[in-house]
Amino acid sequence: MKILAIESSCDETAAAVVEDGRKVLSSIIASQVEEHKIYGGVVPEIASRRHVEAVCGITDEALAQAGCKLSDIDAIAVTYAPGLIGALLVGVNFAKGLSYAGNIPLVPVHHLRSHIAASYLTYPGLEPPFLALVVSGGHSHIVNVSSYTDFKVIGKTRDDAAGEAMDKAARTVGLPYPGGVNLDRIAKGGNPKAYRFPHPHVDGSDYDFSFSGMKTAVINLVHNAEQKGEKINVPDLGASYINAVVDCLEKNTLLAADRLSSRKIVLAGGVSANSVLRERMTKACSDRGIELYMPELSLCGDNAAMVGSQGFYEFKAGNIADLSLNAVASLTIE
Repeated sequence: MKILAIESSCDETAAAVVEDGRKVLSSIIASQVEEHKIYGGVVPEIASRRHVEAVCGITDEALAQAGCKLSDIDAIAVTYAPGLIGALLVGVNFAKGLSYAGNIPLVPVHHLRSHIAASYLTYPGLEPPFLALVVSGGHSHIVNVSSYTDFKVIGKTRDDAAGEAMDKAARTVGLPYPGGVNLDRIAKGGNPKAYRFPHPHVDGSDYDFSFSGMKTAVINLVHNAEQKGEKINVPDLGASYINAVVDCLEKNTLLAADRLSSRKIVLAGGVSANSVLRERMTKACSDRGIELYMPELSLCGDNAAMVGSQGFYEFKAGNIADLSLNAVASLTIE
């Protein structure tokens, strides 16, 4: 079964053709990073306009790369939630038009579900149940995945996401957008014990996260140093800050795995590309005899191949939409 997938939830316009939920026949991504870099972050209106300009061309390219025509496609999967509402609307309306024109079933896909599905493409033998740590610029969740379409959030951030916290730290020390990627890169030569940062705990909820205090701490540290005329060692600060964020992610996820007797953990989301998180989770899971699954780096960020993978399982579960499908800016993975 061939799925044509469309992704436009933020600042990447992407299209892919995926076969049977596991085999990527094509994957095309039009990135807007260079344009948004001028503004230090994603500008929603610009993102939406660029999606409009790119979506037809990248879809044609994805079909051509896969050796397919639209008539060869069995279903069209599209990210409909969550994300930037204007950006989502471009992908949803384009997919609805293709569905109507080709009389092809339309499959709505939740963005975070598709991030989890990215590991199905990296590990063809991976099957639920497992525990997933979903970490991105806008989300930090621990999810109990019972089946391909049955998700239960058991932990989440109470304020800011881990990726957003890393982006803020990067901006505070003057690193360019995308902040988290550049912070990870510069921190490779730093001392992770050079600076101390808080490790917030949410009372009464062992699996939840809180990163707003860490953001405040790094801002105060940098500003205080500036006022005293002291120089910040950026690699050391980056390494220390990332280490503190990963401490929180690792601790809560492993605690959940122990209590739920889960022997499989999946990393997902853009922050799953972070080198420290991957290294620390690899060692921790190995020490505990837990199987760890991480998407290959090319599948960590937003892409349509992961949408096609999850779309296959949503289709099999009967999750088909009609032309009244609308975009939703915020929606639980459950």
